[in-house]
Amino acid sequence: MYLEVSNPMDYNVGLYIRLSKEDENDGPSESVNNQKSLLSQFATEHRLSVYDTYIDDGWSGTNFERPDFKRLIGDIEAKKVNMVITKDLSRLGRDYILTGHYMERYFPEKRVRYISLLDGIDTGVDSTANDITPFRAIMNDMYAKDISKKIKSVKHDKQRKGLFIGGKAIYGYKMDPDEKNKIVIDDEVAPMVRRIFGMSLEGISCHKIAAQLNAEKIPTPATYAGLNQGRVGPYAGMWSSERISDMLQNETYIGNMVQGKSVKINYKSQKSIKQTRENWVIVEGTHEPLIDTDTFLKVRMLVNSRKYTRSRTYDFPLKGLIFCHECGYPMAVINRKNAKGEDCLYFVCRTYQRFTTAGVCTCHSIKEKTVMDAVMEKTREVCANYLQVKALLPMAEKAVEESRQAQCLEGEVTALKSKIEGLSSHLDKVYMDKLSGMLDDNDFERIYQRVKNERRALEKTLSELEQPNYSPEKQVDHANALVEQFLDSSFTSRELLVSLVERVELTEGKQIIIRFRFRQLKQAG
Repeated sequence: MYLEVSNPMDYNVGLYIRLSKEDENDGPSESVNNQKSLLSQFATEHRLSVYDTYIDDGWSGTNFERPDFKRLIGDIEAKKVNMVITKDLSRLGRDYILTGHYMERYFPEKRVRYISLLDGIDTGVDSTANDITPFRAIMNDMYAKDISKKIKSVKHDKQRKGLFIGGKAIYGYKMDPDEKNKIVIDDEVAPMVRRIFGMSLEGISCHKIAAQLNAEKIPTPATYAGLNQGRVGPYAGMWSSERISDMLQNETYIGNMVQGKSVKINYKSQKSIKQTRENWVIVEGTHEPLIDTDTFLKVRMLVNSRKYTRSRTYDFPLKGLIFCHECGYPMAVINRKNAKGEDCLYFVCRTYQRFTTAGVCTCHSIKEKTVMDAVMEKTREVCANYLQVKALLPMAEKAVEESRQAQCLEGEVTALKSKIEGLSSHLDKVYMDKLSGMLDDNDFERIYQRVKNERRALEKTLSELEQPNYSPEKQVDHANALVEQFLDSSFTSRELLVSLVERVELTEGKQIIIRFRFRQLKQAG
């Protein structure tokens, strides 16, 4: 090593050490102790003041979300460290894009001097070693890619042999203490798995099973395994119908090893994508079954029999904008009968809907129309200064005058008559669908009234065209009607609402909180 530091008193040094499982295969020279000894010796020889030593043991060089590396960056941001030393460039990272980012951009911008001992890299001086740094980074990246392929091939081979390669065994099983890559029944929670299958066999739905387990405060699989829950929310630590459904259809419980349900995007990313069942790796008879095959097949049949595709979805202008104020989750919409027996849409808290007996949140039930009317009224109010009726009236009067002067009304009349005839035919078809049983009474009534109202409006327009009233008073009334119609339709437009409204929150006391996207509207609201 020929690196020199001429002004050691100017630096506070961070010694960075990284070791991954793949690096361990390269021999003891890569060990944490060896790296620490090498870096400490260099710092001592050059009279450098070491602020701290940062060690990431067992972390891949393609992952820059390492705990101590992030701690090092935090100390750089706090101006506690202005020199970073590693054994070689691969210790900093094996992703050439991010390694280059820190080498060429981040460290220089933060006035941090970087030294790689074995590579002879020193950003504090001009040298040919620095010039070939990008090529070294690319070679390190290629090495990581090659290692990733080999590891992936080995793992896939183990999967095909029925060997378990996961980190945690599925709920009801645990790692075999005597044999590697094998799972055995976990006697502590196995009775709970059998109970869940038994409840399903009795015809109890997944939703009710989850509610019962939550009421009894039974720890979830993730809680029992001590897994990191990630983002904490109202669902954290609770059983769900989706979890129960997945368990009841998992062939692992009948002795088959099921793996490969998801795969990492690539060696640089920690994100995984779900695989279709055709790409799963299933090997039969690899371990002791927890559930007998007959019970499993009966339960699967029961679960599948409850699955259905929703025959309708509910569209409303505020879709995707409604949230519960208390738990922060999106509101669900349901269809209920009102006192008159008419279909009405209601908003309810999705958290309450899924975990009713757990008392996580409250219902928040409120009519969709009530919320929509309140949002429309408030939106019109705050937009009043920006959209004046008087400013729109001249344009409407001009449009009416141009319409009056138009002489070629025959084409419009013909088109209206054609539309009216089409709607009449549509009504006849809807009625025939009702008679044949294709439409139930509610759907027939809804479609029939909508088409009938549309036809009535067209007939009224046709009547006005065939017997026009061109008096000045009538033109002004018509212009005013056009303006009001425009304003009403604008504020019920989903496109406009999404552009103006960021979110609408419903409180437990049924207060409606509207949050606008623009600062001017927020101040007006």
